[in-house]
Amino acid sequence: MARISLLANLLAFAATAYAQCGAGSPEATVGGSSGNYVATANGGQVYAGSDYRLAIQTAIDSISAGQRVSVLASGSIGASSIDISSGKTFEVCGTLDVGFNNARGAIRSRDTSDVSIPYLTMTGNPYFGMQFYGTSNLHLGEIVMNLSGGIGIRFDRDAASNSDVSMDSIRVTGAGSHAVETFNIDGLSIGEVIATNCGESGLLIQTSTNVQVGYVEGNNVGSGTGYATLRFANNNGQLVDGSYNTNVYVDRVVSRGGGRGVFCVSQSGGAEIGYVDLADNGNNAVLIENCYNLSILGGTVSGGGEVRIAARDEFPNTRDVSITLRVDGTTVRESPCGENISWNLSGNGARNIC
Repeated sequence: MARISLLANLLAFAATAYAQCGAGSPEATVGGSSGNYVATANGGQVYAGSDYRLAIQTAIDSISAGQRVSVLASGSIGASSIDISSGKTFEVCGTLDVGFNNARGAIRSRDTSDVSIPYLTMTGNPYFGMQFYGTSNLHLGEIVMNLSGGIGIRFDRDAASNSDVSMDSIRVTGAGSHAVETFNIDGLSIGEVIATNCGESGLLIQTSTNVQVGYVEGNNVGSGTGYATLRFANNNGQLVDGSYNTNVYVDRVVSRGGGRGVFCVSQSGGAEIGYVDLADNGNNAVLIENCYNLSILGGTVSGGGEVRIAARDEFPNTRDVSITLRVDGTTVRESPCGENISWNLSGNGARNIC
């Protein structure tokens, strides 16, 4: 049952690897304050001036694979980007403010391996706060984003795939769209995603396999939309042979208000959710639509939108679904009837199931 303690294991690893941001002897640092930044690398000064972004990028470009940059200063990079190349560790111990850079991430790592971002605190209104594709062995540690728009973390759809991605703790507030949106990852481990007041999904996982997630929490996420605290979409969990053997595991989902709680759609599946705690979702508490081999092993739904199994005509019918839930103050509906559906329900919620 290693996956049950995934969050604890990942956070313990992070604590062991880095006692705190900037600890030890990083090979490069960026210090100073607004208008006067200094970057050093491997014992020498590599930048001095007023450009926070240039100070950071120069420090990154001045180290080698296996070395670390610690950004001790706070500042703004404006509507620009910072790029991290293979083998490097990049951490921001201050607060990095970002602007809107159309179709680009404020922090980017593309077609790289062995990149680590153990610490980052970000503010601002990015297009993407962090943008990735073509990565292998990427590690994101304690990431805090207090945003006023945009997407928090994005793995691109129409780009090279990713493998062996790990995230420890991702906390996103105020994203205009998704807190975390992933595409094309084989081997994804997440300790926790906590999304608050975000416009669309909390954690949206797409076209990915071999996934383990400890905890997902959404507070007022996707209000007035069809998005969800946790959403599987676009063939997520479908293996290369076309099967949906279980390979996506989520320990716990908590959702309050907003749009949907849990949503599996568009030929996704192969997933097991250990426990849900969903209350007062404005849209469906749970919607399982054209989804294959999905289990919810336990939990509660209180008020809000209905728990529903559904299907659209353009995809094969929903099948091989097992739901164990206590449902109070809302309804449970199966329409149209799925195939090989198992319900284990308690609570006072009205039921219209096949």
